Amino acid sequence: MSVRTPIPGERLPPGVRSRFVDDVAGMTMHVLEAGFAPSGRPCVLLLHGFPELAYSWRRVMPALAAAGYHVVAPDQRGYGRTTGWNAEYDGDVRVFGMLNLVRDALALLAALNIRSVHAIVGHDFGSPVAAWSALVRPDVFRSVVLMSAPFGGPPALRAGSPSIGPAAIDAQLAALPRPRKHYQHYYTTRAANQDMWHCAQGVHAFLRAYFHHKSADWKGNQPHRLASWSADEMARMPTYYIMDRAEDMAQTVAHEIPGAAEIARCRWLPEDALREYSAEYQRNGFQGGLQWYRAVADAGTLAQLQVFSGRTIDVPSMFLAGSSDWGVYQNPGAFEAMQATACTRMQACRLIDGAGHWVQQEQPEAVNEALLSFLRASG
Repeated sequence: MSVRTPIPGERLPPGVRSRFVDDVAGMTMHVLEAGFAPSGRPCVLLLHGFPELAYSWRRVMPALAAAGYHVVAPDQRGYGRTTGWNAEYDGDVRVFGMLNLVRDALALLAALNIRSVHAIVGHDFGSPVAAWSALVRPDVFRSVVLMSAPFGGPPALRAGSPSIGPAAIDAQLAALPRPRKHYQHYYTTRAANQDMWHCAQGVHAFLRAYFHHKSADWKGNQPHRLASWSADEMARMPTYYIMDRAEDMAQTVAHEIPGAAEIARCRWLPEDALREYSAEYQRNGFQGGLQWYRAVADAGTLAQLQVFSGRTIDVPSMFLAGSSDWGVYQNPGAFEAMQATACTRMQACRLIDGAGHWVQQEQPEAVNEALLSFLRASG
């Protein structure tokens, strides 16, 4: 169901506005903006991940705007109040591929009459979009910040490259004494959207458990490097990454839903903030975001990315994540490859204490400090 109503100002921080931008790669894109006046300020583009929205940047945008930046955060293709994308499982999945998502970012900037940005910042699935943007159009994206998801470089283009990734180890995970499955492989299935959208506990309770389980509030999050893409190694991760074979994601996180007292203590995601997410996902479902996982697994989109095999990100870069975030290590070797080869001008690589996967929401002050330091140094 589409909606053309902006988020009311009283539900946003002072100085942040919600509006729509037409004719963005065939979409009407919903964006949050701060620091939009006076015109001509250097732009910072913020890209969210799954299952988030532009709203995830609400505690970052005012600080960047106060420092003199025009800050733009869209609901990306498949998410929130942005319309003009196909939510059907049998729709064209390749429009959700990385290069088309880079095109979306370029189209948004063109619609805003912005020729280049000081920095593109991406969190979770927004991180590879930011990485690919900086890799293929460094003239437009003059620096890049990757958050929570390391970028190990373009896929190799050579015969005999090892087959790694969620789908490749599915049979190995299924054969473990405790049968498991990789969440990314599960997210490509037809059942995943319905499992979460129409789960027994309801979307709001599902998202509460999902956000909690991947945050520093869940004390079981003690991430470390994994030696390889093997079933035994991958099974060391929590169940929100390596799920029990017989459970869907809603059932998986339901085991860890916090109690009323813990929810009341959650300053970084109080109930009114969570309702901004749950209302959108109750309305839209999750398939728009899940299409991104399907595009990553698609052989055709992989072949497109292999054209850039061996190419590096050569603009100034930084990596940020929570010290309790398993996302740093979920792709064995990517964290190291990012620093050693994929990003040739990495200025900093920082893991922030007191944060899990949702680092800009859990520890916004530390994220703002790191971002502003990087923006000043890369200017």
